[in-house]
Formats: sequence, C-alpha cells, structure tokens
Amino acid sequence: MNAQPKLQPQEYLVWERQQETRHEYVNGEIYAMTGASRKHNLICLNTASSFHTQLRGRPCEVYNNDMRVKVDETGMYTYPDIVAVCNDPAFEDAKVDTLLNPTLIIEVLSDSTEDYDRGGKFLHYRSLPSLQDYLLIAQHECRVEHYTRQAEDRWLLTEYKHLQDKISLASVTCELVLQDVYERVLAA
Repeated sequence: MNAQPKLQPQEYLVWERQQETRHEYVNGEIYAMTGASRKHNLICLNTASSFHTQLRGRPCEVYNNDMRVKVDETGMYTYPDIVAVCNDPAFEDAKVDTLLNPTLIIEVLSDSTEDYDRGGKFLHYRSLPSLQDYLLIAQHECRVEHYTRQAEDRWLLTEYKHLQDKISLASVTCELVLQDVYERVLAA
C-alpha cells in the first residue's frame, strides 16, 4: 500500500467518492487498495453467494468488497472483502456507502495483507461494538480462522482445516461449508 498525503476524515470521504479505485483510510493516511487474484475473487464470490442465499427474506444484508466500513473509535475507513449486518444497518450519512455497525466481517488472506488482517486491522475491528464474528480465509490452503466475540474484550478462535467442515455463525444464523467456500479454488 502506498501512502498519500494526510487528509481529515471528511476530506477523505469527499475525495474517495470521486475515485475510480478504492482507498483505505487509517490514522490520517490514505492507502490504495490493490486488485485481487483469481482465487481471492472466487472465494469472495462463493462465500458471499452462500450468505446471500441463506439470508434471503431475513433482516440481514451481505455486501461484497465495495461497502466501506468505518470504525468510529479509531477513525479507520476500510473495505472488508465481505461484510454482513443484521437488523437495521447504520450508515455514516445519507450517501449510504459507509456502514457503521457490521455484525460479521470476512477477509480473504493474501501474501501482502495477511499480517495486517490478523494484527492491526483486527485491532481496529475489535473496537466495533456490533461485530460478533471475524473470519480469515486462506486462499492457498483449506484454512479458515473464526474469531467469535465472547465478551467485550474476549474473542474465541476456532480454526477449520477440512473441506467437510461447517462453520456455524450464530450472529447471522448461517452456516458456512468450506467445500462451498473453496469451490473451484482447491482440488477436492
């Protein structure tokens, strides 16, 4: 990620809404978001499709990589690979393009973002009071790390490593089957 000149949050939003590519805003700095690999795109589409099907007719919405999320406490603006919200989504303003209350966030790991997604970014995400589940999906092997909020400052990690594994997500009342996540990505 290449740093751009520092802007205030509202300056960033005005600027970002005029851009053709996406940019993350962290600690006053703007970082260009890079393109994704074939595997990354397939995993995102497979996963979002599974949630979309399961959430039909329910008071939940799922967004795929273009819904900006703001972490109020830290001021970070970012674009998770997949985000879901149940009940009433809250947005920063009338543009309805910056979600404030995600229930579930999913990031697909890449070589360039893996450390950040596990560390600094998750540190930001943990301060979202609405966030109940955080998934990290590997793209080069069958592995999903599922962090579930247990209490305000406690998270439980469960790791899944088999295509037959099913992840139960109580916060959105859905089940994610790894075989579906990795369809056309990993050999069965």
